[in-house]
Amino acid sequence: MQDPSFWDDQEKAQSLIGETNLLKEKRDSFDKLKSDYENEITAVELLREEPDSDLQKEVEADLQELQSEFHDYELDLLLAGKYDSHNALIEIHPGAGGTEAMDWGQMLLRMYQRYADIRNFKFEINNYEPGEEAGLKSVSAKITGKNAYGLMKSENGVHRLVRISPFDSAKRRHTSFASVEVIPEIDDSIKVDINPKDLRIDVYRSSGAGGQHINKTSSAVRITHLPTGIVTTSQAQRSQLQNRETAMNELRAKLFHLEEEKKRKHKQELKGDQKEIGWGSQIRSYVFHPYNLVKDLRTGYETSDTSGVMDGKLQPFVYAYLQWLLSQENPE
Repeated sequence: MQDPSFWDDQEKAQSLIGETNLLKEKRDSFDKLKSDYENEITAVELLREEPDSDLQKEVEADLQELQSEFHDYELDLLLAGKYDSHNALIEIHPGAGGTEAMDWGQMLLRMYQRYADIRNFKFEINNYEPGEEAGLKSVSAKITGKNAYGLMKSENGVHRLVRISPFDSAKRRHTSFASVEVIPEIDDSIKVDINPKDLRIDVYRSSGAGGQHINKTSSAVRITHLPTGIVTTSQAQRSQLQNRETAMNELRAKLFHLEEEKKRKHKQELKGDQKEIGWGSQIRSYVFHPYNLVKDLRTGYETSDTSGVMDGKLQPFVYAYLQWLLSQENPE
């Protein structure tokens, strides 16, 4: 960074500074954890020599805090994927089942909004298509915050709900499905070549909630990438120009992710690895009747606190997934 030519390439310089800051943050976290651990060892030894109830309570509280610090540090180490530090782009699409599935999609949206609140992430809805009676037909959103993609990538896949339907007068049990797609947002340092001739751009009036400007002007934008069929839409911004930029950024991220997936699958073929974890695979079951249980089918982690999960308490599932992912990448 002290090289006179360091700032000749602005994008490369900014990228390097960002990487350096992340490394410094990890080092500082480790130094603090080590210092707190050594202080706690000293306090425990003192307590053994001179038992004291007040000191014991203080030591126990400090031990709980130290355990929490260690967990957070371990989580940072697990979030070492190439794009884990990026923001996350998320889409929810209900499966077959009409209103039932659309309502389930809405419930998942609320769950992720609650999780974002808990993590102090920014949650922005780019496009929202409401269902006819309830729920949603589809929704796309951006989650901004430290390691947003690394934490949210565990949600990629099909989510299954079993419950007594609130829309069924006979109170029968229904099973609903919704797919969740999570990809990392890419920054300007990653180049994605898009031929303007490959794009079809449509503008229309926004249909979702968004303020007084909705339905008065054709500000919503839909971009279709003709060679791949990928479609991105944005209607949340005030102007057509802003919505176009948002939709283009999402398209760039999807095209980039598509190429990354092709490379990953090619590597699996070269290794002779036939195991496929597709986006269409079921990853988690949520059972509200005849008992309460949320179970991740990849990691085996489960909990009976269904209301807590739906209120955004997803961290145990995220942590279990990251540990499971590490075991898949480094099998014994």
